[in-house]
Amino acid sequence: VADRLAEHRLECVLINAPPGDYAAGERGIAALPGREKEFAASFATALRYAAALRCARIHVMAGLVGDEGKRPAARATFVSNLRHACEAASAQGVTVLIEALNPRDVPDYLFSTVSEAHAIREAVGAPNISVQMDFYHTQVVEGDLAPKLERWLPHIGHIQIAGSPGRHEPDVGEINYRWLLRRVGDLGYDGWVGCEYRPRTT
Repeated sequence: VADRLAEHRLECVLINAPPGDYAAGERGIAALPGREKEFAASFATALRYAAALRCARIHVMAGLVGDEGKRPAARATFVSNLRHACEAASAQGVTVLIEALNPRDVPDYLFSTVSEAHAIREAVGAPNISVQMDFYHTQVVEGDLAPKLERWLPHIGHIQIAGSPGRHEPDVGEINYRWLLRRVGDLGYDGWVGCEYRPRTT
């Protein structure tokens, strides 16, 4: 992958840390008590990939927590693991990202709102942690996209888009991306916008 990037003069702007056993349904392990050593090892792997790809951002998935009573412990584990991850990443100039995922596509994910993501970011308190704002996930859960962007912009490290509903191309659905992306530019966002969607055809 690094060779292809160099050959075509492309930049890898974001990777995910290993999410656990994805085929078995896991969506991250960073918030799962008892798996701290596994997470540390997986994040070390992500940092090696980031170094090889010259990638400056790693998204860390929290994981699924179905039992409401277990969420406080899971959140505390997530914050602790993120602090260690940010410390390890800082020496490499890497920013750690977290993202709110909607409960329709990812049931039982630890957090689903933009405000929760930023509360976790604040609790971690590291200079190299930011929030990955996915307009599709945010629209499904709470909408009000532009005001949320305006409020949190200094702490948004990456933006992703997809059409809503359906998570297809961003040129269909209820989100007016032509207007919204102009607003992103007008506000001075200087990061990347990733297209994360399911194609309607090929």
